[in-house]
Amino acid sequence: MALDPNEEGSEPIAKFESMLKTDDVYFFDAEDFEDIIHHYLNNGKVSLAKKAIKIGLEQHPETTPLKLLEIEVLVFENKLDLAISQLDYLESLDQKNEEIYIQRANIWSKQDKHLKAITCLEKALLLTEDTLDIYALLGMEYLFLENFEKAKHNFIKCVEEDPQDYASLYNIIYCFEYLEDPDGAISYLNDYLENEPYCEVAWHQLGKQYKSTGLYKEALTAFDFAIISDESFIGAYFEKAMVLEKLKRYNEAIENYETTIDLEDPTAHAYLRIGRCHEKIGNSDLAQQYYYKTVHEDPLLDKGWLAITNFYIREKNFDKALYYINKALHIDTENEAYWKKCAQINVSLGQLDEADFAYKQAVEFGDYDLNTWESWALVVMENKEFEAANQILLQAIGFFPEVASLRYRLAFIFGLSQDIEQSKYHLSEALRLDYSLLEHFKSQYPGFFNSTWVSNFISTSSKASS
Repeated sequence: MALDPNEEGSEPIAKFESMLKTDDVYFFDAEDFEDIIHHYLNNGKVSLAKKAIKIGLEQHPETTPLKLLEIEVLVFENKLDLAISQLDYLESLDQKNEEIYIQRANIWSKQDKHLKAITCLEKALLLTEDTLDIYALLGMEYLFLENFEKAKHNFIKCVEEDPQDYASLYNIIYCFEYLEDPDGAISYLNDYLENEPYCEVAWHQLGKQYKSTGLYKEALTAFDFAIISDESFIGAYFEKAMVLEKLKRYNEAIENYETTIDLEDPTAHAYLRIGRCHEKIGNSDLAQQYYYKTVHEDPLLDKGWLAITNFYIREKNFDKALYYINKALHIDTENEAYWKKCAQINVSLGQLDEADFAYKQAVEFGDYDLNTWESWALVVMENKEFEAANQILLQAIGFFPEVASLRYRLAFIFGLSQDIEQSKYHLSEALRLDYSLLEHFKSQYPGFFNSTWVSNFISTSSKASS
């Protein structure tokens, strides 16, 4: 049975949906259509919004707000030419409607023409008293242009109009951070808190700024005020715990991490931090338990697997460390940090072939650190595979052409293969880059560096350089 359109208290949305299920046609005020369309758009029901727009324009064909909502949907669907055409028509009828310029700005923004978008928004700003949303849009356009100073200025305008506009407050702090101005952020937040002393968001952000500048005592105070303002503010407890860790107040840190677990479902990050704190104060069994909880809670968190692996490395239990890093690799076979750790453990166990393979995997999956190249080369050299070591070191030089240690090792390897010209070349480069390392490598490869031709070459090079 169709809903009686005259029934008292009937909601426009329920009435509209009832109409869609029947052949009846009900009349709605234009304002009712606006509410219905906004409801559907806010809930992601674009097809229903389009039906409401179509019926709304049939009943109110000259209603500008409905036409603007139609344009909004066209922009959402990327039908920009049709949207622009309709905006041109509307503007010819009414040049003082700020929504026309806001929609134009939206189109320019989608086309990455942010300066044109800003010009439209500035026009809209002159036509309305409701400026909050426009300042927010201006702030976003300046963010796209990476003009963080102007973006910050517009977001500050938003917060001046609505102190509870926390999205803009976060954006203000983001701008300060990008401008590398923590002092400015601290000053702004303190001024804000003069008028909003119970704003937990601002206290939390202030604490983070103090923490980033090493003002840990002030950071703790700010996080305490955030907690006073909202006793269930998990982020404040977590940040406070991290500061307490830095101050080596590990038991207090543990208490705050545990509070986050009491307030909400436990997280792997909280378990990990608790484990580290227990390890710092010598509670090895508890540390171990919390590392187990970490990887159980989130098997994809690489920090958890590395923590439990490093725990056993510090305990000199390399077999257990290898067991856990292999479990991690079973979950993520392309994690270069896992492969590097696997290689280091195999070196400790004297399993050089396995270490060689693991270092190769680490490099293949993106670990190009100097330490990785050198460690890999040393493993291969210890295995007496000098040609392979040669290739590894030559690859490393492609990334680090100015590192002397790579050249000293290459000089030694080329010397072994009797490629004297290449050996001289790399030795000359090594001496040029860092002569002070010579004694270190003499002690590593005495047979090579004490040979007659090498001694003569070094002597000649030293005289030439002086």
